[in-house]
Amino acid sequence: MHRQNISLQQGLYAELMAHAAGLPNDELFAQMIASQHGGAGALPSGLGLTGKDFAALLARHFPGFGMAAQAEAGSADQRALERDDVLGLLLEHRAYDNMSEQWMAEIVTYACMGNDHLWQDLGLHSREYLSRLMVQNFPALAAKNEHDMKWKKFLYKQLCEQEGVNVCRSPSCEYCADYLNCFGPEE
Repeated sequence: MHRQNISLQQGLYAELMAHAAGLPNDELFAQMIASQHGGAGALPSGLGLTGKDFAALLARHFPGFGMAAQAEAGSADQRALERDDVLGLLLEHRAYDNMSEQWMAEIVTYACMGNDHLWQDLGLHSREYLSRLMVQNFPALAAKNEHDMKWKKFLYKQLCEQEGVNVCRSPSCEYCADYLNCFGPEE
């Protein structure tokens, strides 16, 4: 079953890239969509966007690709304030090059609520793609990560610094298999 999911992910990724518009975030969105459809990552259908926004994302980045735009039904969000803070931080530092940055901020915010490394929760192929995502969409924020800190930890550290909190933890990290690597010394 696992091989079948990987094969489906690779096939969907290849199909999406065959329809790619040639925009900076095409490859990143293709990885996320393919991973989500294969059951990887922490993103729901529609990548956590509204149906309208997901349809717009598909039309802009993968014109001619036929995929139903689905969105998860909203439920009571116990972490709404936290989501608002993360989204605000990302939007404050966006590049203002295109609409994709807004969608990317919403998707990254949703993935920050996951239990794994941010690149894994996003369904990206590696941490390098997450670094590329941050530099392309949120360059001023990415520039602040001088010591190459893990991205989820870095985002929450930025929020804590805005609030004047010296000791800060990322959400859901206590469940992560790499907890000691994330919260050990950065080298």
